[in-house]
Amino acid sequence: MTQSATEPTQPDQPQRGASPGARSQQNDMSAREPILATSGVSKTFPGVKALQRVDFRLFPGEVHTLMGQNGAGKSTLINVLTGVLAPDAGTIRLGGEVVAFASPQEAEAAGVRTLYQEVNLCPNLSVAENIFAGRQPRRFGAIDWPDIKRRAQEALARLDVSLDVTRSLDAYPIAVQQMVAIARALSVDARVLILDEPTSSLDDSEVAQLFKILRHLKRSGIAILFVTHFIEQTYAISDRITVMRNGEREGEYLARDLSADQLVAKMVGHERMSARLREAAHEEQAADDLQEVAHDHPEEATATQPFIELRGVGRRGTLQPVDLEVHAGQILGLAGLLGSGRTETARLLFGADRADSGTILVEGRPVRLRTPHDAVRHGIGYCAEDRKKEGIVAELSIRENIMLALQARRGWWRKISRQRARELADMWIERLGIKASDAEQPIALLSGGNQQKALLARWLATDPKLLILDEPTRGIDVAAKFDIMDRLLALCANGLSILFISSEISEVLRVSHRVAVLRDRRKIAEVAGKASNEDNIYRLIAGSGE
Repeated sequence: MTQSATEPTQPDQPQRGASPGARSQQNDMSAREPILATSGVSKTFPGVKALQRVDFRLFPGEVHTLMGQNGAGKSTLINVLTGVLAPDAGTIRLGGEVVAFASPQEAEAAGVRTLYQEVNLCPNLSVAENIFAGRQPRRFGAIDWPDIKRRAQEALARLDVSLDVTRSLDAYPIAVQQMVAIARALSVDARVLILDEPTSSLDDSEVAQLFKILRHLKRSGIAILFVTHFIEQTYAISDRITVMRNGEREGEYLARDLSADQLVAKMVGHERMSARLREAAHEEQAADDLQEVAHDHPEEATATQPFIELRGVGRRGTLQPVDLEVHAGQILGLAGLLGSGRTETARLLFGADRADSGTILVEGRPVRLRTPHDAVRHGIGYCAEDRKKEGIVAELSIRENIMLALQARRGWWRKISRQRARELADMWIERLGIKASDAEQPIALLSGGNQQKALLARWLATDPKLLILDEPTRGIDVAAKFDIMDRLLALCANGLSILFISSEISEVLRVSHRVAVLRDRRKIAEVAGKASNEDNIYRLIAGSGE
């Protein structure tokens, strides 16, 4: 990958074009040995190059943030560093010595501790038991419970947390459980602390407390690898940033020398993406036609009555209160990086998660969407981001998959006859151009694009008023993408409302009448018309747009 002007060409060389202060800090680092480093690390899965010749270094007494889009290779790199996966090539050094951890337990014994996004503790045990699980102090051959209690309290006090350590862990909220997980990691001698999305379930005050703790740990000499999708948090805590893209290290930068605009561009490959999209638009006249339909008359987006409105709707630790309107016969796009709150907004709208603030109105009337059944009853359908896990039922036929939502809406006591189900399935297969030999064909045998069309058919069969589409074109070919988006605009012309989510900003702009921009779990802007362009969206995401 082409190196940027501020990327070090070798691990021991300072960045070219860096400021005198930056060069001084880098020379400082060059004089020290990294506590943890990789050289040329690669990892391949069937059909996927997850890591390609990755060089990485982590120094004692620093917070080093790993940034990148979904699929960039962050999780794979962490798994290689901690012994979950063995690299196919390359070396890992800890304290200057080559290591090859066969398991996470070996990594922990060497002083590399990892905290994952999901709290990996035992909720049925007490706080103290969780902190010392598997390594309980003993006295005269028996577990020394008073010592465990005392040491657990000391471990939490180090984090400025005071609570009853004899209570069951599940008696405390997720934020407290996350602090307990950190206390467990620090209750042994840790040289390296890896935090994988530790703030995903914390509110602002809890994030501030965590960062206070991390700064204290940094001063004590612990090396911290911080993985997050939140740009503001990255700049609040980071000394250095490594950007990953498509399994490669895009670059390593001092946080103070890398603007938010530059960070976003490097994460998404904005420059190269724009060139590819211009070429695709030239080759595909259909793309231009779609964009004209969506943007020629943006004022029409506000001429219709909103089908659904969100007024201050949020969920603690997941999404800050947001105002949003999806109009009848229009497509509202949600733009933002992974972790910005796009999927969280969709799940609140569909009742998959329950909002704890604000009001939702459907056709002007307040409603409570406590479950997906409530949402379906109000005419809302939802194609989830992961069609393999949350969409298709691979063991069932195309017909059975298409009929699932309609049958659930009718209730199992009003069974749809096999003949009627076959008629409906055949109709949607024809309407959406699903390429299959027969409606009875197992859906697992279809291509990704045709599976996605079958999921659209599932919800369209319920005659919805609002369709929520979370990454509906991920993993499918270009022709299928344009086909699906073309059909979405045709459905809108018939009055269907659509909430469209995609990590490809160009795709959001191509079909949306309006675009709501999210960053760090907040809605920060809403744009339409001439303001709906890639450069402006990326500036907004980075925090510098208008």
